[in-house]
Amino acid sequence: MTEPQIFPLHLADVRIPEGHPLAGGSLAIVAHAVAHRDGVFLFDTGVGTGNAEVEEYFDPRRRPLPDALGAHGISMADVTAVGNCHLHFDHGGQNALFRAVPIFAQAREWAMVHEPDYTVPEWVDFPGARYELVEGETEIAPGLRLVPTPGHSPGHQSLVVDAPGGPLVIAGQAVFTLAEWEGATDPASSGRHSAPDEEAYVASVRRLRELEPRRVHLVHDTAIWERR
Repeated sequence: MTEPQIFPLHLADVRIPEGHPLAGGSLAIVAHAVAHRDGVFLFDTGVGTGNAEVEEYFDPRRRPLPDALGAHGISMADVTAVGNCHLHFDHGGQNALFRAVPIFAQAREWAMVHEPDYTVPEWVDFPGARYELVEGETEIAPGLRLVPTPGHSPGHQSLVVDAPGGPLVIAGQAVFTLAEWEGATDPASSGRHSAPDEEAYVASVRRLRELEPRRVHLVHDTAIWERR
């Protein structure tokens, strides 16, 4: 089996607002392009543009998505499908760039889009959007599975890529940092304590660990975990 290639795309850094243990610092926004047998699957699209509240509170410093893809020899037209770990502003903000391709999200996540203060709705629910709403674990291409990992959000999902030697996992925000994956529990490293559903968060991390992945990619930490 030929191993799919995963390309991390560091699309932005945002200022961490007051009230967070890391307030005053910055947070990386990392999407991932997965080149597989049948095309390129883009997992997350980063922060959108044009929202005054996002600009004021988070001060995003963006890298254009076409440039990030192009650095790996991938064009926007090469993307055959998109998925979001969840639909907060920093993960689905540029979904509208992909009106011609299906966008995969959990139905539970889609139900939250128009709830107050959940996301920037117009970045997610736009004219011509082709959402494929799924419920539970779903194979979206040979060897690529979306796995529900709720906790940080009701419909959060991670991407599991089957590969020789063990699965590769793009955890999304089911795991906040490399330090958390390696066992850290302090609020500066772990998303558990700030998760709206802490019990579900813990269960989702456990589910990812039970996969015994060979590699774990994160969306708010540029570090990559490799099984030794």
